[in-house]
Amino acid sequence: MLEINIAPIELWDEKNEEFIQIKGGKLVLEHSLVSMSKWEAKWMKPFLSSKEKTIEETIDYVRFMTVSKNVDERVYEYLSDENIRAINEYINQPMTATWFHEEKGGGKSNEQITSELVYYWMICFNIPFECQKWHFNRLMTLIRVCEEKNKPPKKMSKKEIMARNNRLNDERRKKLGTKG
Repeated sequence: MLEINIAPIELWDEKNEEFIQIKGGKLVLEHSLVSMSKWEAKWMKPFLSSKEKTIEETIDYVRFMTVSKNVDERVYEYLSDENIRAINEYINQPMTATWFHEEKGGGKSNEQITSELVYYWMICFNIPFECQKWHFNRLMTLIRVCEEKNKPPKKMSKKEIMARNNRLNDERRKKLGTKG
């Protein structure tokens, strides 16, 4: 979770000719499948797209990430550049110690990932729905771990089989003290 402290804001309302007080406070945010799903339902497009989001779309996503209760809606309009930078850094954090070795020729799929596809993967791998509230990158890592563990073992090439057999034969010769 990310916590952002918002200072109270005082603005001048030209229409009513009076000062407006916007209460500050703490915004608690969580980048999760739940927030992404809500955003996609509103905007009807994939959140995980290479297309840049508008300011309105970005602010809307911050609204959907908000876990705090009783937040003045006007606060979102006055998030600073530093706040937005911190939120983007948080969204991009891996939130896990797990890493993967990328195989040669195993390029990324061009499949567009949406929240429904992620829910499908959760169902396929029997991942409990409580995980939809995890940081999204952590959930995606868990899904990838499940995918890797469920893959059939990779077949060895003839060259790899010969190298393995030679190594095993060498180990046996040393162990038994023979020349073959």
